Amino acid sequence: MDFNDTPEQAAFRKSAADWLAANVPTKEETEGLNRLQIAKLWQKRKYDAGWACIGWDPAYGGRGASAIEQVIWKQEEAKYDVPAGFFVIGQGMMAPTLMAYAQPQHLERYLPKLASGEEIWCQLFSEPAGGSDLAALRTKAEKDGDEWVINGQKIWTSGAHYSDYGCVVVRTDPTVPKHKGLSYFFIDMKSPGIEIKPIKQLTGESDFNEVYFTDVRVPDSQRLGEVGQGWQVSLTTLMNERAAIGAGSSGVNVNLAIQLAKEVMIDGKPAIEDSAVKARLANFYVEEAGLKFTSYRTLSALSRGDIPGPENSIGKLVGAPKMQQLASFCMDLLETSGAIWDTSRSKLADNIIGSYMGAPGLRIAGGTDEIMTNIIAERVLGLPQEPRMDKGIPFTDVPTG
Repeated sequence: MDFNDTPEQAAFRKSAADWLAANVPTKEETEGLNRLQIAKLWQKRKYDAGWACIGWDPAYGGRGASAIEQVIWKQEEAKYDVPAGFFVIGQGMMAPTLMAYAQPQHLERYLPKLASGEEIWCQLFSEPAGGSDLAALRTKAEKDGDEWVINGQKIWTSGAHYSDYGCVVVRTDPTVPKHKGLSYFFIDMKSPGIEIKPIKQLTGESDFNEVYFTDVRVPDSQRLGEVGQGWQVSLTTLMNERAAIGAGSSGVNVNLAIQLAKEVMIDGKPAIEDSAVKARLANFYVEEAGLKFTSYRTLSALSRGDIPGPENSIGKLVGAPKMQQLASFCMDLLETSGAIWDTSRSKLADNIIGSYMGAPGLRIAGGTDEIMTNIIAERVLGLPQEPRMDKGIPFTDVPTG
């Protein structure tokens, strides 16, 4: 495995690094703006200079960059504190689905505004009664002329409260097995009949929402895939979701934990000198190194032009619990002061407490631990599928309650 850039990759990296150094927004430029406004400012600046969604076709705002060039760009951009999470769903998950199924006029209309950050998209999949089973959804759509009328509820919809558009999976035929009765649409989030209710999280923020649909009308032209093909279209979104979030996650890492262990005291000495603390840090270091080198396998495959294997599923399955355990370990080192979340105290403590509060959600978002384990077991290792009592029977006959 060669970790060095080729001459061409090195030249691309320098070009990206030089542009970033000269164009990342300054504190003066962003004074008085919230994170969403800063994100839109930064995204539009990248778009105007040809650095937004660089892997996309130039006709849609990209520059036709290779997969490895996209990785290099992300590595260089990650060196700066610029907000990007607002666009991950739209650019990383919805856009590839549109590219696979949307009509040409829709691609010309929506992709450039997705790339520039002018419009934000969300993903309307999860439902209160469905749990981790997307195919168990009950939000329905009924045909009325050239339109569909949607009624139902979605939940845990990240960014719905500031999104312009969203992709929604609905049940269009309840008389067939659950996977065959679904259809997939994209909708204007300002449509009459859509009600969005933010959900208060443990962190005190409201990043995701409940979304209610009451007689929401959607043109049939905004359907992606055939009627009843919604499950297959959804899989396109979900596969890109694994790649978009992968093992990468912000928050605490082993270097931050080591720094903390040097600052706090145990029995009058720095915690880093305690044998139990050193043992825990060593375990976290090994785990983090394993994730890093597993991600390098993806980079090697991309550099050869190959399609990566199951590394993204492995990365999330290991990375999310690791984040939770590491955040909990750091909270133990903070002792009672860890109960005080005051962002003015210390950026170090703020990062730890924020990660501690948010880490449990990482084990649910983008596929629960159990779902990821099943994907690896069944689709990678070829193990038998779990028995399903609802397999092959009409959705209307599936027991409830």
